[in-house]
Amino acid sequence: MINLPISLAALLIAYVIVIIGAAIQGSVGFGLGSFAVPLLVLVDPIFVPGPLLCLAFFLTVMVYRRDRNAVIFSDIKWGIVGRLIGTVIGASLLAYIPRAYTGPLIAVLVLIALLFIVGGFRLPLTSPNIIGIASLSGFMGTIGAIGGPPLALLYYDQEGARLRGTLSGIFIVGTVAAVTSLALVDRFGTDELFVAVSLMPAIFIGFLASKYSADFLDAGYLKRAILIVSGSAALFILVRFFIQS
Repeated sequence: MINLPISLAALLIAYVIVIIGAAIQGSVGFGLGSFAVPLLVLVDPIFVPGPLLCLAFFLTVMVYRRDRNAVIFSDIKWGIVGRLIGTVIGASLLAYIPRAYTGPLIAVLVLIALLFIVGGFRLPLTSPNIIGIASLSGFMGTIGAIGGPPLALLYYDQEGARLRGTLSGIFIVGTVAAVTSLALVDRFGTDELFVAVSLMPAIFIGFLASKYSADFLDAGYLKRAILIVSGSAALFILVRFFIQS
């Protein structure tokens, strides 16, 4: 008899969340972590960050292959440097954080990411800026599987395929580094791998759906829904933590 690390009900709920998150990222270049993390933490903390990072790797590979003709390869080089720096910092900090505190920390990171989006900050696409923002992305991605918003804001004014392809090229290496770092600090093992493999079909379904959701996303309605749902879930995590403390 196999002892599953999660219940069937939790897995089914996670399927819906991951499908929607994958469709969002496949349409705009990021969003799987921003949308899925606060909701998955409420379902079961085991989903974050390791399993979701594994799923993000395969999703970014598919998006990169689809939009590779518009990729800015020089930016990917600097982005990878930054992601690796941020990953090392994130993994070093995560090694000293009890699992019980990762939920509130992830919630705070989600709120920070949402503030970046709502604030509408703009930075020029220079090498130092790419390295700096990618470092923040790597740190957030390793700690809480939410590395997309900082880089997406940096590329906010770029054409869709260019943004999606370039960010995916950076995320491919970044997610591998993040998962490796988590394994080295004993935060990614057989249970997390089982969860990731179990959810893999949801990534493919979401990616296929993203081809049809791009027009709706461009209208702006789904972005508002993401802000509301993600922000509310993150706040709920924090409130629940303080009530239970």
